[in-house]
Amino acid sequence: MRPARSATLPLYVGGFLGPFGGAVLAVLIPELRDAFDASTAEIAAAIPAYLVPFALLQVGSGTIAERVGRRRVVTLAYLLYAAASLAAAAAPGIHVFLLCRALQGTANAFTSPVLLAGLADAVPPSERGRAVGTFAGVQAAGISLAPLLGGLAAEVSWRLAFVVPALVALGLVAVPPAEGVRSGPPHPSFRSVLTPRMGALCAAGFAGYVGMTGLAFLVSLRSVDAFGLGATARGLLLAAFGAAGMLLGRSAGRAVDRLGRIRAVVLAAAVCAAAVAPLGVARPAGVYAALWLLAGAGSALLWAGLNTVALEAVPANRAGAVSVFAAAKFAGTAVAPLVWLPLYHGSSGEAFLAAAAVTATIVPIALALRRLPPARPPAPPPAPRPG
Repeated sequence: MRPARSATLPLYVGGFLGPFGGAVLAVLIPELRDAFDASTAEIAAAIPAYLVPFALLQVGSGTIAERVGRRRVVTLAYLLYAAASLAAAAAPGIHVFLLCRALQGTANAFTSPVLLAGLADAVPPSERGRAVGTFAGVQAAGISLAPLLGGLAAEVSWRLAFVVPALVALGLVAVPPAEGVRSGPPHPSFRSVLTPRMGALCAAGFAGYVGMTGLAFLVSLRSVDAFGLGATARGLLLAAFGAAGMLLGRSAGRAVDRLGRIRAVVLAAAVCAAAVAPLGVARPAGVYAALWLLAGAGSALLWAGLNTVALEAVPANRAGAVSVFAAAKFAGTAVAPLVWLPLYHGSSGEAFLAAAAVTATIVPIALALRRLPPARPPAPPPAPRPG
């Protein structure tokens, strides 16, 4: 039986809100610099101010939500997100603004993984891949559309880029996700996600982000060095990756349901590695852009598959598994510049080839997942004997 749209639509809207809040700042830097009489470096600090707590807190946010209650945690997170967004719009100076951004990131750490877990419980297992793919597409839309929507808001006032999401978050308070379907103890522990299957999943997620999704900075750098692209052309090039995920997310999810989780991941990882490998030598610019677009299309299938596997890896602590997996992915993004930039300065071809090799490691990891079944919930304690 298909879930009612009213049950899943709020989850998708919430999934859009978090990435939008993280990505909208880039287009507002000139306006914020003037509003706070601050340097570009001070305004740019608002990006890690948001992302660092968002990444770190996801390690345990899902387990906390499963223990305390998803509805309660997400409701409080939406309220915090709304309050922090409104405070950011009214901030008198850069230091208060940075604090507000950190609070936004904190709130988002307790929404994105819990909403995805709620979505998994809201749809039948046979349709889970499609729902997860759609959720990934919505999140890609949040990242891709944030500069456009933020820019439109800034034509009136940069504050609207924070006030409108705050109002959306307040509206979502009325429709939090349902509580999880319990298949284990009522208060799952963080230890329940420390399984070999989750270890393999986190390794695959880390490899996918360090070897492909986290390459945007390198793709931008070579587009200048090799083709002399200007800011607008670079922006369109980078947006193509997210746009592919946005447009193909639902279709990729259907493919996961048809092909199976592992087969879809193996196919997607092979496509992504093949697209990334020649980026360091590809010419002309049109071929370069087509390869990056292909990588974005492959990533839609890759993350639809891996996210679905993560949702099913620890049924007794679904949100906890998703949040740990998300933290591993983000760690890959953080490490990517440190790993690839020195290699790029030596040889752009070798840098992208090495990144492709890392992405390709997802194939054997995914095949190993076949031998690592999902965790079984612990058996309930025996009932006390009468008398």
